[in-house]
Amino acid sequence: MNNMNQMMKQVKKMQAQMLKAQEELEQKTVEGSAGGGVVTVVANGHKKVLSIEIKPEVVDPDDIEMLQDLVLTAVNDAINKAEELANADMGKYTGGMKIPGLF
Repeated sequence: MNNMNQMMKQVKKMQAQMLKAQEELEQKTVEGSAGGGVVTVVANGHKKVLSIEIKPEVVDPDDIEMLQDLVLTAVNDAINKAEELANADMGKYTGGMKIPGLF
């Protein structure tokens, strides 16, 4: 019975650590970019896009498709980096296991 109580304490401690890590991920940011930095996207560790910056020299009314592609590439770059950040931070507690709904 004592082993069970000890195990439950460890599980609760791990849950608290994981919750804190998830909260910290919301405050951490990553930056994705495209076109050599003409389009920059900032996202947090929860994969929420916080800002998009587009340099004026890339805006060409005759080539909207290029701008759309640059924005899409920068967003995907930021989201991928946010995913890597979340996996690295939460992996400390999960041992690399992907737990559905955790992050």
